[in-house]
Amino acid sequence: MRRFWNGLRDFFRRGDLFLLLLCIIISVYGIVMITSATRYASDSPTPPMAQIIALLIGVALYIMISLVDIKILAEHHLLLLVFNTLIMLLLVPLGQSINGNRAWLKLPGIPFTIQPAEICKITFVIILAKTLNTNKVHLSSPKSVSRVAAETVYMVFLVRALSNDDGSALVFLFIFAIVAYTSGIRGWWFLLGAILLAAALPLIWRYVLAPYQRERILVPYHPEIDPKGIGVRRDMNLSLAMLSGGGVSGQGLFHGSLTGVRRLSAQATDFIFSVIGEELGLLGCLGAVLLEVAIIVRILLVGLKTPNFMNRTVCFGLGAMMVFQVLTNIGMCLGLFPVIGLTLPFLSSGGSSLITMFLAMGLVSGIHMRPDPESKSPYIQPKL
Repeated sequence: MRRFWNGLRDFFRRGDLFLLLLCIIISVYGIVMITSATRYASDSPTPPMAQIIALLIGVALYIMISLVDIKILAEHHLLLLVFNTLIMLLLVPLGQSINGNRAWLKLPGIPFTIQPAEICKITFVIILAKTLNTNKVHLSSPKSVSRVAAETVYMVFLVRALSNDDGSALVFLFIFAIVAYTSGIRGWWFLLGAILLAAALPLIWRYVLAPYQRERILVPYHPEIDPKGIGVRRDMNLSLAMLSGGGVSGQGLFHGSLTGVRRLSAQATDFIFSVIGEELGLLGCLGAVLLEVAIIVRILLVGLKTPNFMNRTVCFGLGAMMVFQVLTNIGMCLGLFPVIGLTLPFLSSGGSSLITMFLAMGLVSGIHMRPDPESKSPYIQPKL
């Protein structure tokens, strides 16, 4: 018990309380908007009370993870890879399908579904950071690049094959690209990767993506697809109508005309930004964006301040994860990007999403607590 209280005291003395405060504020903002988005829905996947429970669990896990030295987790990166495999394999017997994606687990006694890919994003960042840290003297060597590329391809294949979740698969690719670039891998590797990807795209388009997925990707850029807006274009049109109908200050909290009749599917998850736009207007949307940006900036500042290569890589990887999800989700609501089912961090309904975001921020807080000078690192320092 004494160790518990000492750890708690240490967290409040050295932990990143500012980041925790930002996470709580934006989560409460999200709970208010989820309450509005589901106020007439009896079948909401994560009602407001479940989101509140997830918030409380998330805060507790934030504190606990802050007290764990990330090097301990990184030393067991192979076990993390096994963990990712096993939790994704649970989707085979226990997975639930929503809109064509078999990406959720519904376990007894838990008031919300669990999306294994959300958890795997966090462990994936640690795995990449550990691999790069081990090979940081020769980051651009074929051995080093092939290892991180193989880990990425494996996770993308696992997510795509077991859950059919293209959105999450793209997050893994974006994390890999940003982490590889910020760690210092030579640019010609990225050129080679772009060439290989360009060569593979026609095959992916024809043999991997289903017809409805190809249509969903094309619809923002081809007006002739579903011109009446009764099929694949329906949600995009409704989202734009909600955002434009809110004006500058919105129609008022709990008074959104389209939100109230719940015509937009997934309005508490994928399209929570549209609900904010209709009810709180441009000002509410700016508030949401500023909170997301503040968290991202805080993550990057913690990463820039730490002299430890692996810790810095973890921060950049988690920051990349948030950047991709924020830009993609808002782009979906604005009709700029295809609807690929990515939530808006901390704001969208989803217990597992909220908890894993707090877990991720707990890692950042732990790095903030332990500057861990590079001179104390057990790994070889790269030659300048």
